[in-house]
Amino acid sequence: MLLTDHADGKPRCWWPGYDPLYVAYHDTDWGVPERDDRALFEKLILDGFQAGLSWITILRKREHFRKVFDGFRPDVVSGYGPEKVAALLEDPGIIRNRAKIVGTVKAAGIYCDMMGRGEGFSDYLWKFVDGRPLQPDFRDRSQVPTETEVAQKLSKDLKARGFSFVGPTIVYAFMQAVGMTNDHMVGCFRHEEMKALG
Repeated sequence: MLLTDHADGKPRCWWPGYDPLYVAYHDTDWGVPERDDRALFEKLILDGFQAGLSWITILRKREHFRKVFDGFRPDVVSGYGPEKVAALLEDPGIIRNRAKIVGTVKAAGIYCDMMGRGEGFSDYLWKFVDGRPLQPDFRDRSQVPTETEVAQKLSKDLKARGFSFVGPTIVYAFMQAVGMTNDHMVGCFRHEEMKALG
């Protein structure tokens, strides 16, 4: 399903609707193949915070998340102690969930350990799709799954490493967001652009 009645006349996937922030995210961010280690860490964490919520809720809070989590720099976040966690739990600008905040600190430590061993975070994630975005060429929203076999494998591996809030549905949403799969609908003006990047 495409929305074709935007003011600029460009056909888009249905899911951002007409919210300007959501449309801008669809047009410039979602589905762009991301290879930066730190940026991938940030997106994985934010998708974890989304669990049980809508992505637009996280998107509206994203800049504040970045501010209070020190730009999602894992070397800094991994050093958060009880006082910082307590301060985050009092901050209305983020999702105040203790398990997700503590899980972020733990994930930052795991990330740092991986990088310290020479296992790049980007390389680790992208190997699950052989280094190139999947191209499912969906034509209708009914075709888009909530999880896939690849997402299940990545989820299982992340959990085994100690990451939390990385179930297969969250992981598939992450894969869509970071361009590991080009899930822009066929006919969406971003579909062919993302295919070219792949």
